[in-house]
Amino acid sequence: MNTITNSNIKKEDAGCLLQNLLEYIPDAIYFKDLKSRFILVNHGAAKLFKLGFPNKAVGKTDFDIFTKEHAQETFVEEQEIIRAEIPLVNKEEKETWPDGAISWATTTKVPLRNGNGEIIGTFGISRDITERKNVELALAESYSRYRCLLENMLGGYAYCRILYEGDRARDFVYMEVNSAFETVTGLKDVVGKKISDIIPGIQEANPELFEVYGRVALSGKPEKCEVYVKYLRKWFFISVFSHKKEHFTAICENITERKLAEEQLHLKLAFLDAQANSSLDGMLILNSAGKKVLQNERMIDLWNIPRQIAEEFDGGAELEWISRQVKDPRRFAKKIAYLSARPEEVSHDEIELLDGKVFYRFSAPVKDKDGKYYGRTWVFRNITESKRAEAQIAEQAAFLDEARDGILVRDLEGKILFWNKGAERIYGWTSKKAVGRNIIELLRTDLKKFEDRNQLTVKQGDWQGEVLYFTKDGREITSDARCTLIRDEEGQPKSVLSINTDITEKKKIEAQFMRAQRMESIGTLAGGIAHDLNNILAPIMMSIDVLKASVQDSQASEILKTIEISSKRGADIVRQVLSFARGLEGERIEIQPKHLLKDLQNIIKDTFPKNIRLQFSSPNNIRTILGDPTQVHQVLMNLCVNARDAMPNGGTLSIGVENCEFDEHYAAMSLRAKPGRYVNISVTDSGTGIPKDILDKIFEPFFTTKEINKGTGLGLSTVMAIVKSHEGMINVYSEAGKGTTFRVYLPAIENSAEVMRTQKVSSPRGNGETVLVVDDESSILTITSRTLEAFGYRVLTATDGADAVAIYAENKGKIDVVLTDMMMPLMDGGATIRALMRINPAIKIIAASGLSTNVDVAKMSGAGVRHFLTKPYTAGDLLKCLRTILDEDPCKNIQIAA
Repeated sequence: MNTITNSNIKKEDAGCLLQNLLEYIPDAIYFKDLKSRFILVNHGAAKLFKLGFPNKAVGKTDFDIFTKEHAQETFVEEQEIIRAEIPLVNKEEKETWPDGAISWATTTKVPLRNGNGEIIGTFGISRDITERKNVELALAESYSRYRCLLENMLGGYAYCRILYEGDRARDFVYMEVNSAFETVTGLKDVVGKKISDIIPGIQEANPELFEVYGRVALSGKPEKCEVYVKYLRKWFFISVFSHKKEHFTAICENITERKLAEEQLHLKLAFLDAQANSSLDGMLILNSAGKKVLQNERMIDLWNIPRQIAEEFDGGAELEWISRQVKDPRRFAKKIAYLSARPEEVSHDEIELLDGKVFYRFSAPVKDKDGKYYGRTWVFRNITESKRAEAQIAEQAAFLDEARDGILVRDLEGKILFWNKGAERIYGWTSKKAVGRNIIELLRTDLKKFEDRNQLTVKQGDWQGEVLYFTKDGREITSDARCTLIRDEEGQPKSVLSINTDITEKKKIEAQFMRAQRMESIGTLAGGIAHDLNNILAPIMMSIDVLKASVQDSQASEILKTIEISSKRGADIVRQVLSFARGLEGERIEIQPKHLLKDLQNIIKDTFPKNIRLQFSSPNNIRTILGDPTQVHQVLMNLCVNARDAMPNGGTLSIGVENCEFDEHYAAMSLRAKPGRYVNISVTDSGTGIPKDILDKIFEPFFTTKEINKGTGLGLSTVMAIVKSHEGMINVYSEAGKGTTFRVYLPAIENSAEVMRTQKVSSPRGNGETVLVVDDESSILTITSRTLEAFGYRVLTATDGADAVAIYAENKGKIDVVLTDMMMPLMDGGATIRALMRINPAIKIIAASGLSTNVDVAKMSGAGVRHFLTKPYTAGDLLKCLRTILDEDPCKNIQIAA
């Protein structure tokens, strides 16, 4: 401004000159105040900012002109320029306008000062570089496509610089190669290196290579050549292009296999006829004139070509003969004419014959080694059977919807892509509703477990296991899922095929089976305990009969009576343990369940709280069952007591009996059920119900939810054992807060008949016979000896099997009968019996055990075992058994005394 003033230009003229200068400068020039508001812009700025006229910008900010993001960035920059007094120089800026147009500019901004040197805003100048940027971007895109093309080429690409010796190319340096170069040539890390350093002696071994490169570089004309590089032992087909004298581009292809094939061509031609005639395909080769060059025997057989035609040189005769056998001869003729006019074209299709056969047809040009068209080959293959197989596969695919398994396809995120009819039947969702939805949401499966399964499927390629799903109606089912990973054409994981089998019922049966195994294991333990308890109770019970005969005092008699009642109660408890453990069988008679219910009804009315309302249902035509009335009564009483305890505030107890029948289907769904007729006795309460998580434990021994001293946990386990011993089954249905129903199913008798009980007789006495008592329990030996002696027998005792054999051998002629325990250490009862029978085959033996299962062991031990006593037994049982065996016919079968 000082310059203008000193040149005698008026101040107002200086402003005009400045305004004209701003208007004629093409760059965008603008001034802003401290709040980033435009105070002056030129036409270049109005054009760049798409405002039309400069005055439209005055008073506005960038927020009124540009996008919010751009305006915010500019505002921050300008405030920093004002604060730090540091200019912004040549910054490239990109702006996307509302109409989608993109512009680029370089911007320089400096602080704007007044005459006093105070900063009053910013001064900016921007130059439109949109065209330049577009060119740069286009070049970058072009280079990207160029690199993409190079990297996707199958041939090896190399850009090289020639090193001359005069006008002769003596070497070259690799400037750039693509990734295929290493694959094609086998050479690594060549960029920046000379070929002579990579392949020693290449100039002498392949001088023609350097001649071609030099000639192309000098002439600028491209050339092609085939070169065998001895060092690499490979043949290459190389296309060379010149850029300028010092540089060339070479594209090489490894043709080693082709060259080897050409070298073997003459040998192959020698065997061509033999190979053609051994082919399963019909082959016909015609030259360019349509004359026959080769025709194998398979061709003649496929088309039933007459020998006269087959031997003619003219190949048109064969094609004419073939056209008579195809279903559409006009189409066949048009195809021949089409290929004749296009010798380079390869064709393959299927043709249908009049007799229903289907042939695959392939036709391709035949060329010599120079690529010159020689003729055309025709290949025919009978694909009738494969087409039928394809049709069968298609038909089978149509049956996919009929599969019982649920077959579905989902993507890796869980979106369902396919859903067959089997899946509809299992899960309740139609294909229309399922496809497109996520399987996690649809079947309500656990997200974490789904992700784990998905990860394993992708990693391993497949996965199999059990999965919990929920059906449309809310039922939880268990599916055996077999998942297989499906990949796309590039080998990347694409989706998962899942075949799901509903195994819910199978899992229930498995659970029943496992529960039965647990019961059997506990039964073995309980049996052992019962044996020991029986050995303890046996001398007590036998002593009572002896003491009762010798005690006259009434008080002592009362004490003996108390001891007798307690010991019998102990024996009953042992039998109860054996009932749930082994299904101990009592005496079985024909029972009418209605009579048991009538007795039960009277007991309940007299003993149960009055706030429990009773309902009994007993039709007149109820079938009878074969069983132990006491045990069946015990089952019903246990169930009713449990029902009473489940209704502390009262409720309804319903007891009913009805006839029912199990078919094969029902039997298959339950572990113990067998087809046939049954009597169903049900006990239903309206009480608290049984929680779902303990429902499968209620029949286990000693499991109880009752308070201490209010339940042993043996009630339901005893019920289960008794029902099992009667070849029946029991089901339980319960819902928390709504009550429980137990259903007992016992096999019905088809033809009823009353079974009479054997009347008890008084205990008989002995007549001085000698009894050898064998037992490892001293208390049993003592009380048994006293009992037998009190009733007129002589007694010898042995504490184990070996001792018994020795005593019997010494007193063989004196001993009339042997009473032996079956479970003893060292030498058990079975071994003892067999040893005694070797001494005397006619020996009379009574076997005893706390386990009824030992009766089978006793049977197998020898014919001398005539009776089996189950511990604990009374003196009366022992005396009756002794009298029977001493008086009986030795040919009678073994007898069991309870």
